[in-house]
This record gives sequence, structure tokens and C-alpha cells, in this order.
Amino acid sequence: MSEATSPPAPAPVDPLEAGRLALARHSWTEAFELLARADGELALGGADLEALAEAAFFSAKADIGIEAKERAFKARLGEGDATRAAFLALDLAREYAFSGRASIASGWVRRAERILPETGDTYAHGFLDLYRSDVARQDGRIDEALALAQRAIQLGEASENADLRAFAMTALGQLKIAGGETDAGFALMEEASLAAVNGELSPMASGVTACQMISVCRDMTDYRRATEWIEATERYCKREEVSGFPGVCRVHRAEVKALNGAWEQAEHDLEEAATDLARYNAGPIIADGYYAIGEIRRLKGDFAGAATALREAHVRGRQPQPALALVRLGEGKVKAAATAINTALAEETFDRWARMRMLPAQVEIALAAGDVELARAAATEYAELVEASPSPALEATRQVAEARLHLVAGEGEAAAQALRSGIRGWREVGAPYEVARARALLSHALRLVDNDSDADLELQAAIDEFRRLGAAVDAATVEREQRDIEDRRSGPVQVRKTFMFTDIVGSTALAEALGDVAWERLLRWHDDTLQALFSSGGGELVNSTGDGYFVAFESARSGIDCAISVQRALRDHRAVTGFAISVRIGLHTAEANRRGADYSGMGVHVAARVAALAGGEEILATAETLAEAGDDITTFDRREAVVRGASAKISLVTIAWA
Repeated sequence: MSEATSPPAPAPVDPLEAGRLALARHSWTEAFELLARADGELALGGADLEALAEAAFFSAKADIGIEAKERAFKARLGEGDATRAAFLALDLAREYAFSGRASIASGWVRRAERILPETGDTYAHGFLDLYRSDVARQDGRIDEALALAQRAIQLGEASENADLRAFAMTALGQLKIAGGETDAGFALMEEASLAAVNGELSPMASGVTACQMISVCRDMTDYRRATEWIEATERYCKREEVSGFPGVCRVHRAEVKALNGAWEQAEHDLEEAATDLARYNAGPIIADGYYAIGEIRRLKGDFAGAATALREAHVRGRQPQPALALVRLGEGKVKAAATAINTALAEETFDRWARMRMLPAQVEIALAAGDVELARAAATEYAELVEASPSPALEATRQVAEARLHLVAGEGEAAAQALRSGIRGWREVGAPYEVARARALLSHALRLVDNDSDADLELQAAIDEFRRLGAAVDAATVEREQRDIEDRRSGPVQVRKTFMFTDIVGSTALAEALGDVAWERLLRWHDDTLQALFSSGGGELVNSTGDGYFVAFESARSGIDCAISVQRALRDHRAVTGFAISVRIGLHTAEANRRGADYSGMGVHVAARVAALAGGEEILATAETLAEAGDDITTFDRREAVVRGASAKISLVTIAWA
């Protein structure tokens, strides 16, 4: 018998060759592991270091990818390939700029400029032209930006570099769209995006090109076109196993979901996408995600959460307007909202689409501030821009903006006609929140022409939709309006409440001491804190009174407890920061007339006068309030005071809260 022979040992795997093959298959993780192993065993050349960088990026190891690309730059220089080295320097500049590190990006651009001859027709010169075009655009030198982008396209064609051609066509398309040449701009971007989703570009160029196309569609509210490219990009990513860019698509798809009213799901998707994209240093796209989260939270009435998300978007390079201005408007801070939106529009002069995103908000905010002329000018500019590039969403927005002006002028029939057209447009787009807002305005227009029956139907439809969506602030607003209408029909309702007035003491001196920025931050903290305490304490915020608030409580005890919470919150803030706003508080329990969400009568007048008699950090209450609150309230400094309009002196006590 012959001895059995053992099978031959497997041939040793060449990690470099195997890594190259894995990269060609887009097996990103396998390619990274093999190429990283080869990198530890061999001195890789420039091409293989570039391959390692690509595999690292698509394996969610972006920082390792940048380090490998920097080494590839050095290797290309050592190999005498100045053109490729210059391209890598510019590509590194793009990556550093994308992650928000502008100074390092600028250094890499200067490195490329030193390597390349002053004139030339290489693809690296084309990428340098693209960088210079973007700088010219940011500086407002639009003709120069256009010429440089056009030259980059020519260099891409001459050098047969498909990535350069796609990047340059996208850049030129964006410039043309921003300047009003919408059809020409889209033609360029669509051609570049088609090359991307057909797999004619590198995976990185494909993802960036398609993403920019979707972003422009979103900014122009062309949701149908955006959906087409989202679906095409997702098919490409699945086919090519490009795992990094579906996070981008999820951001844009979630924005469309939010428009359609699926807020909870959209916010969840956005948060997941932002987490995934953070691994790719995708700063601008993460910024888009946070902006969208801020918008959803604003619509839900979570103004503090919205402001936090929008500030995060701003840090990552996204303009937070108009959403942040609308947050301030929702908080009742009309002056701050007007300043924010007016400043943003004053700074944005060339990009007509950026202006279009902000002008409808300026109309709404200006009308809230009583500046009808500014609102009319904004609506006129918006209408002119829409006329050049209409879409259902833009046209619906225009109709609603014009309706707001008709309402202010008392032109009910014209307002109703515009709003019905706007509602049809928003239905076509599939935007239930916008439909509900337009219905609420339509109810106002119908009341102006004495069509109360239809007005009631529209208002109830708006309430039902706001409730379904979870738009808490909008629902509460129209519900108060509905109660007010019912009260006007039946006459005022007499109620017994405890009324609280608060007022800031010495605000001018503190504002001067802190400066405008710090004072605005402190004032915002005051507003947010007090409003939260009113809500948790069972208070009904009736309105803002300049530097304070008018709040109604069902019981005297809840009013006193809330007042104590306010003063203690201010004290604690003072202990931590060394300074705080000083607030005086007055409380009075009495009968009053309620009309809708408002209260009137002698009881309200007395409560306001009690607050005026209080000192800073004092809670001053009437004997009526104390009598209803119970015997366990600690007080001091009993006194009497005369209140104009009252037939007798009122008895006052200071509530001990420290």
C-alpha cells in the first residue's frame, strides 16, 4: 500500500494583488484590510496608496484615507508625476474643506499651485480652475467663476477625464441656476448626474455629483425631480456597493418625507443618517440633515430643540435661515426674527434660489412686525423669481404670500381666491402642513366676506390636520382662535383666575453692561426658562408684555408656586454665572371676562398694577390670592396700596421664596 499524500499547501496570498482585485469588485472592507496589510509589508507606490485611501474612505475610515492620500501625494512627487501629485493636493483640499478645515485646505491648494506650471491643459489644471471658480463665486466675481468652470469642462473633455468634466458641469450648472438660467443649468447638471448613476465616474465623483443634483432640486422645491434622482442614486449605490453615499440619499429622502407630513419617521431617519455620515467627514451633508431636523422640530413646536439643531447646522456650514428666524417668530420674538431674516437677505445678493428660500419668511415676519411695505416688496421680488422658474411648490408659496397681503388690506375675496389656488398647489405637491396653514388663512379671508359657515369648516379642517401632524403650536393657535370666535358669538365668559404679571427690572443698565450679544443670549435664556416654568406649572401664557409676561392660572396656589419657581431659577442662574435678570412678579386672584384666549376686566388691571408695585426679585400678591392659596404660605411686609380705578385700597403681601 502506498502512503496517502497530503494536499498541497495553499499558495500564499499576495495581499497587494488581492487587495487590488477586491477594490475592483468594490469589496471595500476586504480591499482595505488587504491593502493595509500590504502597506505594512511593502513600500507601496503612489497608485496603490491611492487605492488604499479609496478603500479606507468607503470602509468608513475617512481619517486613515486622508493619511494614505497624503502619502500618495509624496509618492507621486517622488515618482516624478507632478500632474498626479497636484491633483492629489487639490483632492485633499476638497476633503479638508468638506470636513470644515478651511485653512488646511487652502494650504493644499497652494501646494498644487506651486507644483503645476502657470499655464497648462492637464486635468490637474482643470481641477485648479474649479477651485478658483468656487473662490470667485464666494467673492461675488460671478463672470470669472462662470469662465473658470467653463474652462474646466473643456479641460475635462480634452484630457478625457470624466470626473473633472462631471464636477465642472455640475459647478457651471449651479452657477447658471443661481443666476436665473434654470433650464441651461439643469441641462448641465442632468448630463453630469446621468454619468454618475451610470457608473461612468469614480465612486467618489458619482456620489458627489448625484448628491449636488438632489440638493439643487430640493432647494428649488422641485420634489418630483429630486425623487427621480434619489431613486437613481440609490440604485447606483446598491449596484456598486458604495456604502457611504446612501446616507446622503437618506437625508434628502427624509426631507421629502417631512414635506409629506411623516415627521417622526423623517426625524428618526435624519438622526441615523447624520450618525452614519459623521464617519465620512461629510460636514455639508450633515449640516443639511441638522437643518432638516431643525425644521421638523420647529413645526412640532419644539423651538428649543429646533434652535439647537439649526445652530449645529450653522456650525457645519449651512445657512440657518429662514428656519431660525421662523423659530424666533414662533417664540413671539418678532424683532429678533425680523433682524435675522433681513440680515440674511441683505448678505445674499447673487444666488436667487437662496433668496427664494428666505423671501416667503420675510413676508410673514414683516407682516407680524407691522412692516407692510417690506412684506409687499418681498412678495413682489418672490413673484418675479417664481415667474422665471415656476414649480407647483413655488407657485403655491407665491399665492399664500400674496394672500397674506390681501388679508392685511382687508381684501377678503382676493385673499380667498389666492389661498384656494395655493391649497390646490400644495395638495399636488403632497404637503399637508402647508395645506393646513393655508386653510387657517382661508378662514380669515372668508370671514372678511361674511361667509362664516365656510370659514368654520376651513378652520376646523386646519385644526384636525395640525393635530394629526403633531403641530402643537399651530393647533393651539387655531384652537384659541376658534374659542375666541365662539366667545364673540355668545358674548364674554366670566371666569375666576389667578393672574400673574412679570417684568424685568433694570434691563437697560444690564444690557449696557453686558453688550448686545451677551444680553440677547441672557434674554433668550430668560424667555425660554420662564415659558417652560409657566407650562410645567399649569399656567396659560396669555401674551408677552414687552419685557415680561401675562399668565393665567386655575388656582392661587399654582400661581404662587410657579412664581417661586421663577425666582429660584433666576437665583440659581445668578449663582452659576455671577449675573442674572432681575424680575418682579405680581399676583391677583379675581373675576374677569374671557374672550377667546384673552382676559379683561378690573381683576386683570389690578394684577398688572400689583406687578408694577413690586421690586426686583420680589413676589407681591394680594390678600385675595393669599386667602385662596392656603395657610402655609410664608409672607412678610404686609401693606396697603391705592390702585387707580379701584374703589378701595388693596392689601398686599410679599411672598417669601428664598
